[in-house]
Amino acid sequence: MKYQYLGGSDLRVSIFCLGSMTWGESSTEQEGHWQLEHSISNGINFVDTAEMYPTNPLRRETAGETEQIIGNWLKGRKRRDDIVIATKITGEGSKTIRDGAPITKKTINIALEGSLKRLNTDYVDLYQLHWPNRGSYHFRQNWVFDPTKQVTSEIKENIFEILDYLSELVREGKIRAIGLSNESAWGSMQFLKAATESGFEKIASIQNEYSLLCRYFDTDLAELCHNENVHLMAYSPLAAGLLTGKYQNGKVPQKSRLEFSPGLNGRLNERSINATQNYLNIAKKFGLHPVSMALAFCAQRPFMGSVIFGATKNKQLKTIIDGLDLELSQEILIELDRVHRAHPFPM
Repeated sequence: MKYQYLGGSDLRVSIFCLGSMTWGESSTEQEGHWQLEHSISNGINFVDTAEMYPTNPLRRETAGETEQIIGNWLKGRKRRDDIVIATKITGEGSKTIRDGAPITKKTINIALEGSLKRLNTDYVDLYQLHWPNRGSYHFRQNWVFDPTKQVTSEIKENIFEILDYLSELVREGKIRAIGLSNESAWGSMQFLKAATESGFEKIASIQNEYSLLCRYFDTDLAELCHNENVHLMAYSPLAAGLLTGKYQNGKVPQKSRLEFSPGLNGRLNERSINATQNYLNIAKKFGLHPVSMALAFCAQRPFMGSVIFGATKNKQLKTIIDGLDLELSQEILIELDRVHRAHPFPM
């Protein structure tokens, strides 16, 4: 397992991160605990969660249960310092948490205290803003994205307030590092600029969607990461299961994510199915498991901090873990890029 420091922080993380969003809904607490143990025994020291999890489906009455599952597991351990835990405060608009209240000093205080209690810990290693108050173009919202209604002065004031308070929490030892999620290059730069000008804590990471089927990060944000020493934490590296091949030819496996989320939140369409088939053909040509190939591709990107994978069932997680040592050759990477050029941004 490879490790590196996340951005400019002192968080030394594995290049792969265990995602937890299904625990408490599609996965049981026992399965979550097994996945934690199995991942750690195979060198993974990084776990990602959020106050609003579990998802699939996302429900007000279950929000926070995933953190509770991790907290129950932590309570039975003799160590805390050998694992890096990342969680998130929910952004403005989601009625499942605080009736959609925006991220402010007040809501951060409420959210963090709740997360610490559920996680059975005194500190969170990486505290992330799940999405910006102003909204974003992520989750397939890029097709209707319109920033012209944003009020720049209000956004900058809010960022100053947030970063000021988060920096205070770092000094108090309640969090170790700060991360963004579902952010843009402009939004990320406002946090970096505020940190430089006011002596605040600098962001270490940006958790955005990234996969063979979703490569928006390759341009502006890749440039930002290189020049500002920030890393990507990639979520949905398997494109919600599309890149496994299990949804090809109209298949809807029983109890799969597609069964509970028709269209996979806009990911499933004729273009994405065609692009996926081309990637599956490359995996077959080189004798690779398509899951291993997709994850290895993400891990080898120069801006990558950690690739977040998740599994509904333990068998799926074992398959993922068994293939994490794969490194793709230049020949394979060239073929993958050819497919990307032929099928750019298919979802």
